[in-house]
Amino acid sequence: MNGLLLTDGYKTGHHQQYPKGTEEVYSNWTPRSNKYASKGCDKIVSFGQQYVFQWLHDYFNDNFFSRPKEQVCKEIKEELSMYLGTDYDVTHYEKLHDLQYLPIKVKSLPEGVEVPVRVPMVTVVNTEKEFYWITNFLETILSTMLWQPMTSASIALRYKRIFKSWALLTDKENVSFIDFQGHDFSMRGMGGLQSAVSSGMGHATVFLGSDTLPVISSLRKYYNAEGFVVGSVNATEHSVMCAGTKDDEIGTFRQLMQTYPTGILSVVSDTWDLWKVLTVYLPELKEEVLARDGKLVIRPDSGDPVDIICGESRVLGGNSAKDKGVVELLWDIFGGTVNAQGFKVLDTHIGAIYGDSITTERAENICQRLHDKGFATTNVVLGIGSFTYQYNTRDTFGFAMKATSVVVNGERREIFKDPITDDGVKKSAKGLIKVDMLNNEYVLLDQVSPEQENEGALQVIYENGHFVNPVSLQEIRDRIDQNL
Repeated sequence: MNGLLLTDGYKTGHHQQYPKGTEEVYSNWTPRSNKYASKGCDKIVSFGQQYVFQWLHDYFNDNFFSRPKEQVCKEIKEELSMYLGTDYDVTHYEKLHDLQYLPIKVKSLPEGVEVPVRVPMVTVVNTEKEFYWITNFLETILSTMLWQPMTSASIALRYKRIFKSWALLTDKENVSFIDFQGHDFSMRGMGGLQSAVSSGMGHATVFLGSDTLPVISSLRKYYNAEGFVVGSVNATEHSVMCAGTKDDEIGTFRQLMQTYPTGILSVVSDTWDLWKVLTVYLPELKEEVLARDGKLVIRPDSGDPVDIICGESRVLGGNSAKDKGVVELLWDIFGGTVNAQGFKVLDTHIGAIYGDSITTERAENICQRLHDKGFATTNVVLGIGSFTYQYNTRDTFGFAMKATSVVVNGERREIFKDPITDDGVKKSAKGLIKVDMLNNEYVLLDQVSPEQENEGALQVIYENGHFVNPVSLQEIRDRIDQNL
């Protein structure tokens, strides 16, 4: 696709609509509200800028600048003339092709830091006067690509904080387990490959467990990830269990353990009857499970996650399997240890994972109810899927890219929006902006001078086709962990 089509249709006429003599358009990308976000998501993780601008840079080079000007501009002229019902003038696109780079300067807050609502994370401004139109021409592609990695990283961090708080209460000697306690199961339910990758990279800034394989190569490409990036385990799916037949499900378990005599093996266990697996098959397989050099992980996949994992009864010793739930039933069979804090930790040969319809609220409830029954919350891994990561939009954190300053005939104009019919969420900053650190928190200063705008926490990451101040995945993870 021609790079000049990566925008909203109405952008194609905006170069003619700015005041005559416009020389500069300065815009910022800001999370404006968290009213649609999950409880506890009070700040937003800065992440994805390097990925998005590298992708955009490569796309324009491959699909615009490197192609013959006559061909690429002829294509766009024909398309837009039909689209708009007029003879579309592509002179401004021809001049951009002659330039051979995107004439913009991009500044960003460091990736991996948390940012309060209404504090800008990115600014974009044109660097050549005749390309004043390019700043907000890029708004659409930047918006569609930036909101999801930031949103998913922020939600992942909320999960990790839940896990950490409960691990400190119930199993503080094993707090490092939380790096793997939230596992990305989301790829199949995301809105396409790019959505799965951008969200999955956001998850991977926080957690080390993921089944979204494309994030590995993407993090190597865009964030210089080296060595181990994310990991997973050998695991079954329902087709495997069904192929083994319902009448011999215990035989399927035996075959799987023989196939994988060592390491972690996750087996989906509710293809037919989860409670039969837990009360009939596993007691019979107990010695074989304990003889393995590794952990067998039981994976329920249906029902209410909280009740399935923790049981419908709030106290130990319920009358039925449903009362007890997965973790208590596994304890009854395999036992384990009681740690120094007085909480039960399952034998190292057995564990549980649940990955259907998990939310931050359900994760909190699972941890609470395990705690109340006397179990360490580290007894379970939660698969975080599209029920968490796809049920979001740009409005989850109110992201928007808005112009706040223009230069017309050499005169700077501080501009802003503040719709009288809005509740204040859409009110923008005004003029040039600066982000400073005050009392260990990022704050916005607007209506600053050009000299002040050059200072502060926003640092140049891309200018006129060149990248500066690159960041690695490890640096991002370190920043996130420092504030966990």
